[in-house]
Parts: sequence; structure tokens; C-alpha cells
Amino acid sequence: MSSAIRHIHYKPEFRELSVWFGPEGRRYKYADVPLEVFNAFAEAPSRGKFFNSQIRGHYPAALVDPSEKRMRRWQAIRSA
Repeated sequence: MSSAIRHIHYKPEFRELSVWFGPEGRRYKYADVPLEVFNAFAEAPSRGKFFNSQIRGHYPAALVDPSEKRMRRWQAIRSA
């Protein structure tokens, strides 16, 4: 598992991929990602390499501004 990529999640009804990065849990959303790409990403032996070659720069991305509540939840999970 990648040390930079902490978690991934996919919403097939919106073709939206969420990727959480680093120890601080920054989340980016990627639009119009096909289900096949998400499945390959989830199963990739190196998520970091897959992300850099198949996702970064290929799909529109936006940083999600975490609410204070989400940030506390993330930090609680991280410290558990």
C-alpha cells in the first residue's frame, strides 16, 4: 500500500473518486472516473504508481475543504 495514499472511495452513480493523501488526510475528488479505472486502482500493487500514471492529470480534480468535524474524525482515526 502507498504511504502517500491513505484511503480511496468511489461513488459509481457520480463516477467520482475520492483520494485521501498524507498523514494530514487531504482529500481530493476526481470527476468522471470510470469504474474500471477505480477497480484497477484499488487492486494495483502500487497505488502511488497507478495514481501518478493513470489518474493524476487525466481527470478534473478538486481539493475538498474538510470541515472541522471531519478533520477531528480523521485525526481520531489516525491516532487510534
